[in-house]
Amino acid sequence: MSFFPKIYFHCEVEEYLTKVFRNNELITALGAKEAESKYQSLLSHLSHPPAFTTVRVNTHLASVKHVKKMLFEEIQKQFKGICVPVLEHPELQDILLIPTIGPRQDLKKHESEVIVGAQCGYAVLRGAHVYVPGIISTSRFMKAGDLVSVYSDIEGKCKRGAKEFEGVKVFLGNGISELSRSEIFSSHGPMNGMGIRMIEPVYLSPSFDNVLPSHLFLQNLPSVVVSHVLNPQPGERILDMCAAPGGKTTHLATLMHDQGEVIAMDKIANKVKKIKQNAELLQLNCIKAFCYDGTKALSAENREDEQEGPPFLPESFDRILLDAPCSGMGQRPNMSYSSTLKEVMSYQPLQRKLFTVAVKLLKPGGVLVYSTCTITLSENEEQVAWALETFPYLQLQRQEPHIGGEGMRGAGLALDQLKLLQRFDPSAVTVQGMDIKALQDSREDDLISLANKDCIGFFIAKFIKLNVLLEIARKLEGKNSLLAVNHDMPKQDLKSSCFISSRSGDCYSHLLPTPPQESFLP
Repeated sequence: MSFFPKIYFHCEVEEYLTKVFRNNELITALGAKEAESKYQSLLSHLSHPPAFTTVRVNTHLASVKHVKKMLFEEIQKQFKGICVPVLEHPELQDILLIPTIGPRQDLKKHESEVIVGAQCGYAVLRGAHVYVPGIISTSRFMKAGDLVSVYSDIEGKCKRGAKEFEGVKVFLGNGISELSRSEIFSSHGPMNGMGIRMIEPVYLSPSFDNVLPSHLFLQNLPSVVVSHVLNPQPGERILDMCAAPGGKTTHLATLMHDQGEVIAMDKIANKVKKIKQNAELLQLNCIKAFCYDGTKALSAENREDEQEGPPFLPESFDRILLDAPCSGMGQRPNMSYSSTLKEVMSYQPLQRKLFTVAVKLLKPGGVLVYSTCTITLSENEEQVAWALETFPYLQLQRQEPHIGGEGMRGAGLALDQLKLLQRFDPSAVTVQGMDIKALQDSREDDLISLANKDCIGFFIAKFIKLNVLLEIARKLEGKNSLLAVNHDMPKQDLKSSCFISSRSGDCYSHLLPTPPQESFLP
């Protein structure tokens, strides 16, 4: 049973999503009733926080066991007697999982109210305190030290500084005011700092404000999976095309033991500054961050060898992560999605521009991982179908680890191709919420299984850029093929004289060499 209402969309977006999740392929496979049930379950789960807080350990500085011990002690202090375990993940050995307790439905609401913005409210549901910039309204006579009930203005209709608000608001829990109303809204008052210290949140999650900042990085579970799927190796040159705020960038550098080069790009200067700050905080030296538009990262002409930043020459990187800008519909919790359909549809062409550049920057035999934090077909499975059609020398690969479900039907992909994709779908969870008793009665294996499912909506596809054209020409020549190969022909010309017509390149699979450290499909 839902504690919060289902996520709200603009009518045009809701109609669009309804068609997506009732597409003919899906209805044929699941049946109309099951497809509708999964869709409604997804909408309900999106408005609630995931069942676990996931933190990635900076194994560059400390062991998981050591950080786990310190984190457990910190949580015991915060929760004051409530014993919540800190779990290790058997497949993602650099993360720790903390169960979220809630929703707690027996909390008493106080007369004094504080209204916060939607984004601030979502952070509170995941363990944060309330900071002054997030406060929109307070009761008329609120003083520092008052017990207050905190609500989220999910529709964005409360006016800043209002003394009361009768619009749609969602109860987030209770806290203690650190400042008076006059201090919060004074023109000379503090614009930063803590405004409300949460003491009884509806969802009990630990606060990570200044908690082991050099040893931990808050990330959603699928975001950690992505870096493992890319599988960067020490000494390689890696590109993170849309890197802010740097969680995946720093994870890639850590997996490489800080040996090699990780190039991080983002086109917004403040976000690039954040990447650099995170790299410095986690003491990672192989990261180089640049403020640059990824769609323009391919150099059209020769460049100076000493130039280390973008634009880059073709075939410059061993592995590329494209965690693409997307509609973000998989983020949790989210009770009201504000984007219009026009905005939602604008992401597909942008993603294709970025993908095209990524393919050209990738070395033959290199790996490209594409990911989004959204639930649409157009930004996920349809992009995979387009990529295989547009770039016949790309081939889907198995993903390790494969923790999410398979891809969603509706984009015309074959079943064996869907099985190579990872779609994290919160609708797979059959229950919502967890209390202390349920937590204590659960086996660790069951909790890990729940963590794998009850996370944000996310999508991952892994491709390899086949280095097969010369191999095909050589083998065909050896068999007295009609294809005549001029060994004096420049390598680039020889490549351009051949093409593969199959969408996945499977028709030449018996000719493909196996690149180092990666395995092809059978």
